[in-house]
Parts: sequence; C-alpha cells; structure tokens
Amino acid sequence: MPKMESECGFEAPEINSYGHSFRDYDAESERQKSVEEFYRLQHINQTCEYVKRMREEYGKLDKIKMSIWECCELLNNVVDDSDPDLDEPQTEHLLQTAEAIRKDYPNEDWLHLTGLIHDLGKVLLLPEFGELPQWAVVGDTFPLGCAFDESIVHHKYFEDNPDSKNPAYTTKNGIYQEGCGLENVVMSWGHDDYMYLVAKENRTTLPSAALFIIRYHSFYPLHKAGAYTHLMNEEDVENLKWLNIFNKYDLYSKSKVRVDVEKVKPYYLSLIEKYFPDKLRW
Repeated sequence: MPKMESECGFEAPEINSYGHSFRDYDAESERQKSVEEFYRLQHINQTCEYVKRMREEYGKLDKIKMSIWECCELLNNVVDDSDPDLDEPQTEHLLQTAEAIRKDYPNEDWLHLTGLIHDLGKVLLLPEFGELPQWAVVGDTFPLGCAFDESIVHHKYFEDNPDSKNPAYTTKNGIYQEGCGLENVVMSWGHDDYMYLVAKENRTTLPSAALFIIRYHSFYPLHKAGAYTHLMNEEDVENLKWLNIFNKYDLYSKSKVRVDVEKVKPYYLSLIEKYFPDKLRW
C-alpha cells in the first residue's frame, strides 16, 4: 500500500468553484436544479434490463478506432450535467486529477494514467457514440438487482423505477449472494462501466486496482457511505483501498487552475504507450 493520505502534499479545498461544499446536492446554486432533474431521470430509467441492453450494444466496441490521447482531446466537447462542482471541459479535470496524483505518488505511474483516463467513457455523450442522454452516461452509480440503498443521492426518485416493483430486486441481497464480488453485480450503466469494458477488451496491462478504480469511481454509495460492502469479496476489499486514495484527487482536484497540456503531454503519452495498444476499439 502507498503512504497514508495524511502524509501527502495534496490539500483538499473546502469549497468548490461555486462557493459550496463539494458534492452538496441541496445547496442553492445555478446548477442544483438541473442536477436534481438529472438524478430523477437516472433513477427512473436505470434498470437491469436497460443495463443488459447497453452492455450488449457497447460491448461490441464497434463505434470507432482511436488512441487514448485522441479520446482525451475528443472529451473537450463534453460537460457533465450531473456534477455540481465542475463546469470546465472534462480534459481539464482529467489532467488536474492525474497531476495531483503524480505529485504525491511519483512512483505509481499506473495511478497517474488511471487519473487521466478514468472519465474517458463520457464520450458516450457525443454523436459518434450514439449521443446517449446524460442520465445514461454520468452521475453516481449503484447496483441493480437488489434494494436501492438510502445513501444514494436523491433516493426518493427510485419509487418510479420499474425494478422497485419487482420483489426479486427489493431485498438487501436481491439476486446476489453475500460476498459474491462486485464483478458479478450489475451496476447502473454509464461512462465507468464503458471505459472498463474498453480497457479490458483492448487488453490493457494496467493492474486490477486500476480497472477497479475506472469501473467504480462513481460508486459513491460504496466508497462514501459504506453501502453494499456485503457484496464485496477479498480482492474488492484490497482494491477499495486504492479507490479511496484515488477518490480524494478525483473529487477535490476540480479547480480553476489550468494545466499546461503541452508541457505534460509527453509524459502521459509515454504511459499510454506502456499500458495500451496504439489504437483501441471503442
């Protein structure tokens, strides 16, 4: 394990660029109403059946062939409507995250690259990838096929989700066995699961902790509220330690400080070459 957070140089700010606490979904801000409407739609429409269809469709990886860096540049066209803390182009956030991690963990190059690529799945919002609605791409993720935990933001809107009417899906374990492992749990569809599929199927050599971070970095009910731990196995427990470290940088590195892209680009290109093929199927 790397050094503890208290030993790191990164200091998390207390407020976001709107003057509110991070992830404050009740604060009156110019984005609050649109964020709540986003979660209303997400909680109604994300069902087991929907996720099955999306994984089948996007698991084909037949949309486009391009490099990791080309995808980073493509992401400049995306703004995340679910995020109450950020209104900058996504590439800014990726580099802010990666550079903050790099400063505190200089020897963990895989973690630097994970910071850079963790949100690349948000290209699902673009026409080239089907222009999926925001609720099908971004926002907090959560398990399907079992009860919706009360810790999920704007939980009240799940009452209109068809799965909440299915008795098989409304118990704590639902269709799962305790300790089955998160890899066997159906998660709400979005950029996390899509980028996980892209990385895995293109045979990245990143460690399992990196894939865990990519797939579950928006799973806030788990790593913020401690929900759904009964579904985890031993490997999940170990990988969650890395995700908890990563989350600090993912959340709190969002700022108005700009990153000199051309200055840091050669370093990240070298990491991409180390851990990924030149062109990936998306």
